[in-house]
Amino acid sequence: MYVAEDFTASEADILRRYFTNLDQPVFALVNLPEVVKGALFARYSRSNKSLRRLFLDEFVGELDVSGDLGVDATIGLRRAEELYDRVFFEYGDDSVAQLGGVHLACEQASNVLTKVLEWGRLMSYLEQSTRYVPYDARLGGRFRYYRDPDILRSALGARYVADLDAMFESYSSTLPVMNEHFRHRFPKAPGDSDFVHRQAIRAKSFDSVRGMLPAAALSNVGIYGSGQGYENLLLRMRAHALPEVRAYADMMLDELRKVIPSFLKRLDVENRGVAWSRYLRATGDAMQALAHDLFGGAEGPEGEVPAVRLVDFDPDAEVKLVSSALYSYVDLPEVQLRARVEEMSNDDRLRVLLTYAGDRGNRRHKPGRALETPCYRFDVLCDYGAFRDLQRHRMLTIEWQRLSPGHGYSMPEAVEAAGLEDLFNETMAQSAELHDALLDHFPEQAAYAVALAYRIRFVMQMNAREAMHLIELRSSTQGHPAYRHVAQEMHRLIETVAGHRAIAGMMSFADLSREPELERLASERRAATRRRNAV
Repeated sequence: MYVAEDFTASEADILRRYFTNLDQPVFALVNLPEVVKGALFARYSRSNKSLRRLFLDEFVGELDVSGDLGVDATIGLRRAEELYDRVFFEYGDDSVAQLGGVHLACEQASNVLTKVLEWGRLMSYLEQSTRYVPYDARLGGRFRYYRDPDILRSALGARYVADLDAMFESYSSTLPVMNEHFRHRFPKAPGDSDFVHRQAIRAKSFDSVRGMLPAAALSNVGIYGSGQGYENLLLRMRAHALPEVRAYADMMLDELRKVIPSFLKRLDVENRGVAWSRYLRATGDAMQALAHDLFGGAEGPEGEVPAVRLVDFDPDAEVKLVSSALYSYVDLPEVQLRARVEEMSNDDRLRVLLTYAGDRGNRRHKPGRALETPCYRFDVLCDYGAFRDLQRHRMLTIEWQRLSPGHGYSMPEAVEAAGLEDLFNETMAQSAELHDALLDHFPEQAAYAVALAYRIRFVMQMNAREAMHLIELRSSTQGHPAYRHVAQEMHRLIETVAGHRAIAGMMSFADLSREPELERLASERRAATRRRNAV
């Protein structure tokens, strides 16, 4: 299932000091400064190299490793385990498990698995980008997609490999065509270097055709989390219906036990972790069966449905927000304060909110937690590629439905303009046919065949503070057009459907403009300026 890396003896000698294994797709980082681990993960998201190879090629030369000759990261820390056993395992102090963190590299994970890995709120993630990395680069001589063992052993195994290979071949063949198309459409501007223009063109090309990749496509995810965060993640993964997720959880646990063993002992205790995972699995199975009994024959709506729909909001949200904004600055019970706010004029309420928002210099200047009072619930239907980006907003509540070809797919305008519409449609048809062939025998694994251009339905519930963060970030001109549209629609619905014009107005860095010609051009120009200034 996984391709092991080859290292020379001298490379292995270096790597053994800083990584918990040298031949598995999951491994922890140890014995490195925090700033190095953070920088390594940041670079990781935009490289097609493995983390260990990236470390050797770009980082190890900057480190003083002379004092690390006796270090071996694969040896457990017995004294630390004994110490934490006394405090954590014997006394059950969960807060202790929040104080020990681990950087964990999770490589060769399908795009279905990455959404499971990135579920937890109290963890940090960096995922390999489809915008900066060409996905036609092979791994061990094969295209980079997950080969489910059960499917490969079945009568559908040969077809699975042939069809996914064909999807990757189609993706690969479109990249040079799109590069040439965009080079003619967007000639290099005076003052832009060849490098800046080339990077912007490449990103535009990758964005345009990423929808042809299947959800089985492999990605790398860097995770930083506490012991408690990993414990909760592994409990959920062990209860998951997809075999890849459960097997990956075992590999993660093996590596984490090399660095924070005591934090994870409860996972294998019958009446603790084992019972918890069993409960999660049983509840999920029961809900699936009940939903099938109640709605098994129900059909979806006919015709076009809105991509974003605001399904729930509080009509009195702005009054409550003004009360919350004032609460820390007065000496009144909230009931009395809210009554006073209700008697205020609209101008006075607006004055409070404008003062509370302050003079925001950029989108990172965020008002306080009073904005967490109003809440919005959106029902979204967009392509899976955009969903992958939106799902990573950890502070909101998100639930998604099964990935399938049932909601159709999104055709990028640029693909049509470049004359690749027929190939794109053929790839979508091949994806749908393989999904349908797998569905009866492998209902969970069938999602691997679904191309990223197919739409998925999901609900996002968030308070106004998180809405401000999401909308301002995802509507920015450098964002992908698919999720820019979602963010812009959310802003419009808050303003017009909910009628919360003051809240929408506080989102002063929401970008409601049309798509720029080259999304990454401005960003690449800024990066070039920073590089020049650093010299």
